Amino acid sequence: MGVPVLRTERLLLRAWRDDDLAPFAELNGDPEVMEHFPYVLTPEQSDDLARRIGEEFARRGFGLWAVEVPGASAFIGFVGLAVPGFQAVFTPCVEVGWRLARHSWGHGYASEAAVEVLRFAFEDLMLDEVVSFTATTNLRSQAVMRRIGMTHDPADDFDHPRMPEGHVLRRHVLYRARSSRP
Repeated sequence: MGVPVLRTERLLLRAWRDDDLAPFAELNGDPEVMEHFPYVLTPEQSDDLARRIGEEFARRGFGLWAVEVPGASAFIGFVGLAVPGFQAVFTPCVEVGWRLARHSWGHGYASEAAVEVLRFAFEDLMLDEVVSFTATTNLRSQAVMRRIGMTHDPADDFDHPRMPEGHVLRRHVLYRARSSRP
């Protein structure tokens, strides 16, 4: 099964290409982009992540799309769907997430792409709910979650099981979007 291509007014969400690996490694190595993650990735770790992303599309029919701004930027990062690999009260679930290069921040690209990904999740995959979560310190991503219509109940917030006790990134907020299908 191929990677479905999604389009918005300004963006193309597409399959990954080999020429995405270098800019992906650059954004994964940027301390500001990775501020709300435990560490920056080495180029090898970044390449391994890109490989795993491709495998998810083959296995599930969805994943994290490479995002391009046609005519302006061939690769600005990813937006898409993933299945969290840890156990929590809200798992199993499907998560919408994004990671964009710093030069693409502030243009509404994450919100625009995420709205299209949610449309795909609810209309094409027929999911009933999609979640998104981030560290409590990641106010930019929380703003995207609100802009795309997700809701937050503080009772859903959780300690990420892969973060050590006492770590500044351990506490996470959880947002939800539900299908409007009856």
